[in-house]
Amino acid sequence: MYASEPINKNKRIIQYTGEKVSSTEADRRERRYQKKGQIWCFTLSRRWYRDGNVGGSTARFINHSCNGNCYSEVVDDVVWIRASKNIPKGAELSYDYNTKGEADMRCRCRPGCKSLI
Repeated sequence: MYASEPINKNKRIIQYTGEKVSSTEADRRERRYQKKGQIWCFTLSRRWYRDGNVGGSTARFINHSCNGNCYSEVVDDVVWIRASKNIPKGAELSYDYNTKGEADMRCRCRPGCKSLI
């Protein structure tokens, strides 16, 4: 996903939407998604998640990066993707998924990155 216009630091860019599911259901779905190399469930709390693969906005297509130009903010049940710096028009949007390697997927944010998503 790319910026269609310049974006100022800290601006709310887009809401990450999707079906609200329990942590048990999110774990079940994520096992299936991760087999395909995908991550769709966003943590709201220890108990609740948003599954961007079901009814999700285009925010679900923003890629992971260890040093992204965006960050996520959870306010109650709402997830916002916000600019962590001034972003020029045409720049790819990315943020750290903060999975701490739980997905056991190799990061592809840059050549030679050794991190796990």
